[in-house]
Amino acid sequence: MTRRRHDPNVCGVTAAITVIEGKWKTSLLWLLESGPHRPAELRRQLPGLSEKVLTQALREMESDGLVHREVYEELPLKTVYSLTGFGRDLAEALGPLSDWGHRRLERMTGVQPAS
Repeated sequence: MTRRRHDPNVCGVTAAITVIEGKWKTSLLWLLESGPHRPAELRRQLPGLSEKVLTQALREMESDGLVHREVYEELPLKTVYSLTGFGRDLAEALGPLSDWGHRRLERMTGVQPAS
């Protein structure tokens, strides 16, 4: 797991991007916005995501306070991940960035947004 230090001289945007860096974290945030998911459900919805990388990303997101991991003591063991309030705040903050990204893609491809 990557260790992150608190540095008051770091730009807030840089600090936020550090938490979501990597190929899968924004996709995981997006999926978890719809509600709690088991790890196998997340893997099925993200083809190409290995179990090892999923576990690593979820552990980092849990360490950063974005997701909550709940383990149900039943057989077989059941683990469920959900967004914390802090994670929902981040997902909401990323909404305008997502909108900007879609506008950029439209601009690059010359496709006009639907009215």
